[in-house]
Amino acid sequence: MDIEQLRLYALSKPHAEESFPFGNETLVFKVNNKIFLLTGLDAHPLQFNVKCNPDKAVELREEYPTSVLPGYHMNKKHWNTIVVDGSLSNKLMRQFIDDSYNLVKGKK
Repeated sequence: MDIEQLRLYALSKPHAEESFPFGNETLVFKVNNKIFLLTGLDAHPLQFNVKCNPDKAVELREEYPTSVLPGYHMNKKHWNTIVVDGSLSNKLMRQFIDDSYNLVKGKK
């Protein structure tokens, strides 16, 4: 997955919007005015933050210790940073995005 694939997938979600509220280097995706994904445009390899159920977040970090990390600059209980280093499948990364989107869209 590259930045454009990530961007297109995030924007394929109903009512998803992209913006740069934190400056030109941090791309943010929201639904219902709540963040479900953010990524730094200057990170190599690509990394992105997604919201996650707290128990699941810990499980994923244990299962993928080099590619699923506590959310960088986020509440580490609820957010994971996903490192796109080739060790996770695109399908799994899309699932992380789906889970984050579904957690956020349900809140008003």
